[in-house]
Amino acid sequence: MRENRRTRVVLVVLVTAALALVALSYSDGSNPALRDLRSVSGSVFGRAEHATKSATGLFASSGSASQVSSLQQEVLQLRAELSATSVSKADYAELRKMLMLAGAAQYRVVAASVIAVGQGYQQTVTIDVGSSDGVQPDETVLNGAGLVGNVTSVTATTSTVLLASDSSAVAGVAVAPSGQLGWVTGPGAAAGGTGLMHLQMLNSAAVLQPGDQLVTSASVDDKPYVPGVPVGMVTKLVVTNGSLTAAALVRPYVDFGALGVVGVVILPPRHDPRFAALPPLPHPGPTVTVTVTARPGTPAPGASITPGAGH
Repeated sequence: MRENRRTRVVLVVLVTAALALVALSYSDGSNPALRDLRSVSGSVFGRAEHATKSATGLFASSGSASQVSSLQQEVLQLRAELSATSVSKADYAELRKMLMLAGAAQYRVVAASVIAVGQGYQQTVTIDVGSSDGVQPDETVLNGAGLVGNVTSVTATTSTVLLASDSSAVAGVAVAPSGQLGWVTGPGAAAGGTGLMHLQMLNSAAVLQPGDQLVTSASVDDKPYVPGVPVGMVTKLVVTNGSLTAAALVRPYVDFGALGVVGVVILPPRHDPRFAALPPLPHPGPTVTVTVTARPGTPAPGASITPGAGH
């Protein structure tokens, strides 16, 4: 009850004061007493109104616009962090494989991402590192699977890479474990192509067989290819009339249609890594030798069978 009475009293006082101010504002301004009173009341209520507007403006601008702007910045930052996290998760496996290959062969590499695919006659890609990162033309480009290509041109922040799958790309190779030398050419982008590289050996005495693995051989000054980068595996022997050396088709280790994280070799190894970076060969199924007691008139005992071959 006391609170209600007090509220009514305050309300009456405020209404009375408001009516008095209205009367003063319409009264004769020549009366000094009234003029002073209007001045004092205007100053008091003007300051109160200014303070109210200032507080309202503070809450409106600082509390709303500033807060909205801050929230927008946080949203943008969170989106960027989320995108970076997604990219990192997607590329982490590729980056790890590439670094493991580089470590096995003792290459010093600069990691990069493919940001564009060339639209010309040659098969090229653009990566997001350049001269400011220490990249120079004629340097080897690889990924976690093997040879990608070589750098052909450089700007401060980007580089163009000629893919090893291009028909004009030629790389010297060595066959593991014999070390016999030859060269591979890219299959190009011919319609209906198999995507297999063509291998031609140098020595007429060299013998090839399916499953042989290839790595890059040494180049002059290690350009455009450093030694020891995995290239591919022989899948089929090719017989060419009149050819004095063996030839074969090679399936590259790299999927040139799905390039993401790559590395540019900016410092070659001190020593030829030979076959240190090659992936392990799949183990063939075990061969079981079964000795059979021969009956009279049957062939000599001893037979070699492979499990799953009809037995």
